[in-house]
Amino acid sequence: MKIALCIAFVTTMASVAFATEIPQSERRSGYSFMSADTKAMQDEDTANPGMLFVLDGETLWKRKAGSADKACADCHNDARVSMKGIAAHYPAFEKALGRPVDLEGRINLCRTNHQQASPFAYESRELLALSAYVAQQSRGVPIAAGDDPELAPFVEKGRELFMQRQGQLNLGCTNCHDDNWDKKLAGSAITQGQPTGYPLYRLEWQSLGSLQRRLRACITGIRAQAYDYGSPELVELELYLKSRARGMPIETPAVRP
Repeated sequence: MKIALCIAFVTTMASVAFATEIPQSERRSGYSFMSADTKAMQDEDTANPGMLFVLDGETLWKRKAGSADKACADCHNDARVSMKGIAAHYPAFEKALGRPVDLEGRINLCRTNHQQASPFAYESRELLALSAYVAQQSRGVPIAAGDDPELAPFVEKGRELFMQRQGQLNLGCTNCHDDNWDKKLAGSAITQGQPTGYPLYRLEWQSLGSLQRRLRACITGIRAQAYDYGSPELVELELYLKSRARGMPIETPAVRP
């Protein structure tokens, strides 16, 4: 029944949407669309289930790994100091690859290049926990991703993907998150899709999840083929969303319905 309602709603939207971007002054975090109870869960660290992943991430930060027998802390020392503000700049341009990488990608590059360890699997508890721990050090810091001139063509690619209609429902991200935000879809609020809290704890998932997981779920929801985790397309879409949210504070680990 829920799927049928979703299809009916988005099919209707496809005929009336005009793909108009939200003015910077009107941009709102998904937090503002939540119930008081869910807001309270995010606001209180002892009630926020995402903090359990942050604690695991702190343990991983100090744990030696790989044939290099090194921990993140051996290079970066106290994350509360060295990582403050870092997540606000990701995805960032990686010169060795000639393209942007997101925070999860950076962590795995450090594992392979400096710890000489195998990369963590996407959506593994380890990668989510370490990403959440690093990003949590930037909580409250304004997002600043996309300001590197080398990123400009990748931001534009992400924007094009955000605007592009695709899938059996012939919808783009913009048709929901720009044109129909603050309306309802199967009883749930349509937000602006601002990526301020990832990795975040989603009550629907009963777990922490990455922005790429959410993007893949949306793409599947419009009956399109989801990109693989770590694909350039998903990273470019992440980059555009972060540049679109520039100036909004990081909330990691956020809680969402």
